[in-house]
Amino acid sequence: MAIREIVLDTETTGIDAKAGDRLIEIGCVELLDHVPTGRDFHRYINPQRPVSEGALAVHGLTDAFLADKPLFADVLDDFLAFCGEGRLVIHNAAFDVGFLNAEFARLGAAAPRAIDLADVVDTLHLARRKHPNAANNLDALCARYGIDNSRRTKHGALVDAEILASVYIELLGGKQTSLGLMPAEEEEAASGPGEVAAAVQRTAAARSRLSPAERAAHAAFVATLGGAAVWREYIEELPPS
Repeated sequence: MAIREIVLDTETTGIDAKAGDRLIEIGCVELLDHVPTGRDFHRYINPQRPVSEGALAVHGLTDAFLADKPLFADVLDDFLAFCGEGRLVIHNAAFDVGFLNAEFARLGAAAPRAIDLADVVDTLHLARRKHPNAANNLDALCARYGIDNSRRTKHGALVDAEILASVYIELLGGKQTSLGLMPAEEEEAASGPGEVAAAVQRTAAARSRLSPAERAAHAAFVATLGGAAVWREYIEELPPS
């Protein structure tokens, strides 16, 4: 069964959900077996409170822009439907999960089950384990892995989720292009025809590289091992030179 994951990012009115700061943007990208499917989810949200100056400097989303956007309650069903049973992948998960759970709690009896941090893949934790004593914010990871983040002039939830998906794949070891895990045409595009051809599973036995003299010497050696020697079975199965 395919592993379905939802790479998620949010933008907010400030940095403290417990003090009443609210979500103003959610962006999600779907991965199947760590490969982007092209499906995404993106909504702006009216937070019903002003955006702080510090947050505005980060994402540029003004009170006027957000004034006619739907409330969180109005986008919740679409958000939950998109996420489904997929595992969430978030950078610094405690921040985003804290805001999501705070929004859930405001819904009272209609609230979905709170998100458990233990069920979330935190790419910040992955990065810190893989690159201890190094900067592991999203921009630093993009620079480390050669990921183009030139679109990121301001923080935006969907753009950041798309970039984080690329970072997450690199943290897991990068694209697999030689283990038969991608369609042949995609492998060829990623690695070149020569590398793909080398990775194709053989459908016939490889031609032996032994010379006739080497084959004869090997057969003579096997003959000295006695009639029960397992090597007798293999000497009969050697492909022709």
